[in-house]
Amino acid sequence: MPEQPTCSRWPRTGVLQEMLSARQPDFTCSFRTNMMQPPVLLTLEMPSRRLIHRGRFTIAAKHHITISEVYESELVDIEKAIAHYEQAADYYKGEESNSSANKCLLKVASYSAQLEQYPKAIEIYEQVGTNTMDNPLLKYSAKEYFFKASLCHFIVDELNAKLAVEKYEEMFPAFSDSRECKLLKKLLEAHEEQNAEAFTEAVKEFDSISRLDQWLTTMLLRIKKTIQGDEGDLK
Repeated sequence: MPEQPTCSRWPRTGVLQEMLSARQPDFTCSFRTNMMQPPVLLTLEMPSRRLIHRGRFTIAAKHHITISEVYESELVDIEKAIAHYEQAADYYKGEESNSSANKCLLKVASYSAQLEQYPKAIEIYEQVGTNTMDNPLLKYSAKEYFFKASLCHFIVDELNAKLAVEKYEEMFPAFSDSRECKLLKKLLEAHEEQNAEAFTEAVKEFDSISRLDQWLTTMLLRIKKTIQGDEGDLK
């Protein structure tokens, strides 16, 4: 069993320094805290519970986002980061702060897809896409969410992806004319023909105009690996 980290190894730097400088219990290396939580998380979680009891859900949501960021960057525990983003989203929804809730949910969807929890990611991307497609200020983001949902479908099954693209085009006609939708159709055709070269060329063409981020690259590689004889890259 690997050695568990002890208290002295938790950094006290960054935006949380001020909170940590307040009077807190004396954590020593010989005292292993609740489930090995670092002091920074205890510092945030305890006031978060008090805020909930007082009905201050927006501030409590911000605390959960900060906790998620600690799990993301310092502890690299994505499952726990997801749980706290979900909790933050729930609190924002309770205060009808839908925009803030959606930001948290999109984090959940992104990480869920990376962990191969595709149904969960699809549900969130579809939900946020549907909520934004009728908003004049946000509707252009809907194509991104339907695109990501389609990629998650594609990894699971080619037919699922085809049906999803058709559904999104019907729901949101502007999606049909988007570069994302056109790419999906090219990828579906290449995949059906088991043509890895055509798949790669379609991705390169898209990337030359709209740079692919790490998440999209990862999902596209997972799809491409299902083509027989694929070498596992997009070069």
